[in-house]
Amino acid sequence: METTRERLVQELRRAGMRDVPERFSVASAHQAIHRETLAGIDAFIRLFERVTTRPAWQEAALRARGDPVRLHTEVCFFSAWDFHLPEDRPDAWQLIEFNDNGSGLLFAALINRTFWELGGPSLRAEVEVPPVFDAMARCVAEMVDHEARAFFGGRPEGALLIVDDADSLREGRFRDELALLREGLAHAGWNAGLAAPEELRCDGARLLWQGAEVAVVVNRSTDFFFADDRLAALRDAWRAGRVYVAPNPFTYATRSDKRLLEPLSRPLRDEALGIRPQEREALSAHVPETWLVREDDLVTLASRKEELVFKPAHGFGGRGLLASAGVGRSRLRQLLRRGPAYVAQRRVAKPRRVLAGPEAAEQQDVPVWTDLRVWAWRGERLLLSGRASRHPDRIDLAPPGGWIATYPAQG
Repeated sequence: METTRERLVQELRRAGMRDVPERFSVASAHQAIHRETLAGIDAFIRLFERVTTRPAWQEAALRARGDPVRLHTEVCFFSAWDFHLPEDRPDAWQLIEFNDNGSGLLFAALINRTFWELGGPSLRAEVEVPPVFDAMARCVAEMVDHEARAFFGGRPEGALLIVDDADSLREGRFRDELALLREGLAHAGWNAGLAAPEELRCDGARLLWQGAEVAVVVNRSTDFFFADDRLAALRDAWRAGRVYVAPNPFTYATRSDKRLLEPLSRPLRDEALGIRPQEREALSAHVPETWLVREDDLVTLASRKEELVFKPAHGFGGRGLLASAGVGRSRLRQLLRRGPAYVAQRRVAKPRRVLAGPEAAEQQDVPVWTDLRVWAWRGERLLLSGRASRHPDRIDLAPPGGWIATYPAQG
């Protein structure tokens, strides 16, 4: 007789997630988020949008980078806020980081709906009904269409490209999600394609792919500032302002750079950044204290290392995270000399639960720690997702952990 996990894997594979479970683990469990918690998070996301889109904030962020680039109007399609919900204080949820290049929205829609359909009456009584996948795919297409029309004054004639590095397109864990995204956008009438940045050419202000002009780029590159020469065509066309690219160096510099967590979490220069007193109260309550690692703070940070997490300002997917045991003044000085910026953030515990091992009859139950990802567009929530990690302080999504079905609770 098939287990729930086996049925979940079969259904997700049938829906297009071919790498489940070998390269993309999905937990055979779910989490339900209380409505009161979500109401607070929804209000916080709207606050985040107000603060980070103000000219004072944006201009200060660009000055800090020494970047003369103009203010941009592009809005990202895959904005995701990552939260930890302390187990003993559900109202004390904390924003760990923000991503304007977050992978997983379409996968999360498949996971949430498939697990719900397999869950039976008890789950359906506990959580809100998740959207069907086709509805979420249409929602994404409508977001892209809205932003393209706002940027161009109407729907452009050029192609739409989903751009990622060649290795990710060939064998990345989210390659199937990019294929699903392309299919959904093509169904909505876009001339949609997948391309590596080196396949692009810039002819004056025009961005070209296979001889055709490109109007919209859904950018999946993790070279956030387009520094690599392989992104030169994309960089030049974006700077010329003729192609819609999201995310881009401007959106990253003003929203996603982890260095921004420092002024969000602490009242360092609120007046200059346009942060109002009532906004400061909410920001300090829900963004853990964060420091950009500087020479002047090394003694303090090293002495508090057990309560801090150290991570690269431009990292992603948990890459570059440093264990506290290996952090001291000498290690921090090495990081400063090396160049890439690091931030130190107050550690926030995640809720712990126990999942059955992949083969429950043969393996012991395994503890995991869960987080919450909230997807939103223009300040309005789209979907919830989460990850169940086998380690409390880093991303370890091996079975029985992995991405976990996540829903608003009923009532």
